[in-house]
Amino acid sequence: MAVDREHVLKEAAGLLTRKATAGMDEIAKAAGISRATLHRHFAGRDALIKALEELGIRQFTEALDAARLDEDDAVSALRRLITASEPVAGFLSFLYTENQLFEGEEVNDGWARLDARIHALFRRGQEEGDFRIDLTPVWLTEALYGLIGAGAWAVHEGRVARRDLDHSIAELLLGGIRRSMEK
Repeated sequence: MAVDREHVLKEAAGLLTRKATAGMDEIAKAAGISRATLHRHFAGRDALIKALEELGIRQFTEALDAARLDEDDAVSALRRLITASEPVAGFLSFLYTENQLFEGEEVNDGWARLDARIHALFRRGQEEGDFRIDLTPVWLTEALYGLIGAGAWAVHEGRVARRDLDHSIAELLLGGIRRSMEK
């Protein structure tokens, strides 16, 4: 029986989103395969994490594309990005913290491309006069990732309703970065 690698990765991502410390045995069980089969596809946790990061980069790229960041004003584009990111928020949260454990040129380049697109959105918002200019696009990107991750965890723990997540993230972030017209 052929093993669907994408299925294994999605199951691993789902489990690790809920339980970041899950071992290879638990991951194999979640994917419905034996540990030996899992090891034939991924030599160890590091190899699995690298594959998961590649999947995460692809999924977040799709979310960025779906958000149509170049359309409308930056505030509207940011709201679309938050909504488009919601389905992969927990996975991004896991990767955001796990990424510190695995360094690889290809993976870092992938994250850098994603970061650059978000930086450009925040820079555009600053140029349009909507976002504060005293906060760098790099910092705003990190704040966005942090809020997405914290929101995903709060939903997972049942402290925040999933239906409130997009609104809560957008309002908190925009409340802090919008440029005040008062002097």
